[in-house]
Amino acid sequence: MQALITEAEVDPEGWLNDIVSRAEHKETLCGDGNMVWHIWGKGPPVVLLHGGHGAWNHWCRNVEQLAASGFQVIAADLPGLGMSYDPGPPYTADGIAKIVYYGITRLVHENDAVHLVGFSFGSVIGAVVAEMLESRLASFNVVGAAGFGPRERIRDSMVRIHGGLSQEEKLVAAKNNMEWLMLADPKNVGKLATFMQLQNSGRARTLSRPISMTLRLLEALPNILAPLNALWGELDRTTMGSLESRITMLKEERPDANVNVFDGIGHWTQFEAADRFNDWIIDKIA
Repeated sequence: MQALITEAEVDPEGWLNDIVSRAEHKETLCGDGNMVWHIWGKGPPVVLLHGGHGAWNHWCRNVEQLAASGFQVIAADLPGLGMSYDPGPPYTADGIAKIVYYGITRLVHENDAVHLVGFSFGSVIGAVVAEMLESRLASFNVVGAAGFGPRERIRDSMVRIHGGLSQEEKLVAAKNNMEWLMLADPKNVGKLATFMQLQNSGRARTLSRPISMTLRLLEALPNILAPLNALWGELDRTTMGSLESRITMLKEERPDANVNVFDGIGHWTQFEAADRFNDWIIDKIA
């Protein structure tokens, strides 16, 4: 298992701010305001859509490595999450995807095909965007994908973080939530992971879970014209007891899909196994 980046553990906020300071920042229309995008590098466009209660920083260990490999990396703050405005109704995968699609078409030249990567909730939004992109889509790649309907009931040990908690209680709750849901190895739940959990959950306005529990991803897959690649962590808590059935459901809709599972890794694959993930995605989109 990889050790987390030392600088990030010493000063998580400063480390993240340093990465995002090297990005170009763009805004596109979203509800009564704007959707925020962060762009690194030059080359074929790779659009990254983060998970629920997240932001661009779900990809913090990936964006600069992908940019250095010759891609234009475009990481979204999805509507109602991160620094982006509330999308307004309808609060559905299709309603949010229309805003994301609009943004992509304003940021990417019409002659450039897009590699689209979605994590968890972002894979559901991404599937609808992928439908809309049609021939402008170079590949669709999902990581820890949701959109397979309600998951099997498992004991939920998440702790709700709210204003009535002290800062220390919030940190303990964030660490618990990271260990329970996002990362397989507790050693990887350090200051960086807990800082992001607290920051992202405090900014979240879009309720992603109901959208993640729909079948919208599966419904979209037959309409997506580009190659499909899927990745899960073997110990992904969101798929406990159902990973094989999810892969079967995916293959029923897209027999051509390339599916990989990382042994010993949890839900947040691109963070917990960053180097392996970066190699995997570059191999799929190069």
